[in-house]
Order: sequence, then C-alpha cells, then structure tokens
Amino acid sequence: MGMARTLLGLLSAAVLLTTPMSLLAAPAPPWGSAKVLDIQYRPQHVLYDVDSGSAAKLGNILDRISYLNQLYGADPFAESIVVIIHGDAIKFFAIKNFQRYRALMERAHSLTVGTPIEFRLCRAAAARQGLQPADIQGFVSMVPMADAEIVRLQRDEGYAYMH
Repeated sequence: MGMARTLLGLLSAAVLLTTPMSLLAAPAPPWGSAKVLDIQYRPQHVLYDVDSGSAAKLGNILDRISYLNQLYGADPFAESIVVIIHGDAIKFFAIKNFQRYRALMERAHSLTVGTPIEFRLCRAAAARQGLQPADIQGFVSMVPMADAEIVRLQRDEGYAYMH
C-alpha cells in the first residue's frame, strides 16, 4: 500500500506540474468583468455636507473632493465645490486642535489654494461648542447655520448635494 501511495503522489505532482496555470486559476466569474464607460464630466456646482467626527471619513471626503476637482478640470469659472462643516466635524477645524489634526488641515487648506473649493463652517454649531470665528482655521468661512446654507445653495444656486 505504501508504494501505491508514493506512486499516486508522484503521478499527482506530475499532473500539477504539467497543467497550465490558467486551468488551476479560479473559475471565470459568471457575468464577466465590468464595462468601462468613458464619460467626460462637465463642471458643476457641488456641496459636500460634512458632519462626521471621524478623521478617516474626513480624509476620504477630501480625497473625493480633490478627485472631483481634477475631473472638472479645476475651472474656477465653471465649477464650485463648497464643503459645509458642522456637528462633530467642527473639531478638526478648531485652531486649538491643529497639532492633533495637522495632516488633515494641511490637506484641506491645500484644496483651497488656486481652486474653486471652499470650506464653510456653521457658526451656530461652533458657538454651541464654545468656539468663535477667532478659534477656527483661517481658510474657513463661517455661515450663520449649516442647514440653512445647504438649503440655500441647493434651492437658490442649484448645487448638487453630496454627503
């Protein structure tokens, strides 16, 4: 029996070594692969509603904003991207927290340099957190209320809403 197992093992190894890798790979997906649509996007007016206290989530939103700006060609005459900050996200923009969130704030600030991207922060929510305009990063503008600004941008200026 021992010799039969050895021969069977050698035969199995020989079959595996001579079988093309493509036959050993996972089976083909039942629907094939995704199609690629080559779409050219025209610049738009977009607002991002940012209220999460997660640094990872803010980082992801900054990535999305940057990529959208690139897709639009960074055209300050045709596009506008406004980031509305309120709720738990305010802490990132507080000057007292700069050292803790320095990398995020440097990224956010860099998005505003020579681009149609701007950050607007809710003054009412900041005040509830004990923060005044002098306590917020200088590249940020303060609006009376985030919700009212979101409604105004959508209704009066035709901005598309992103969360």
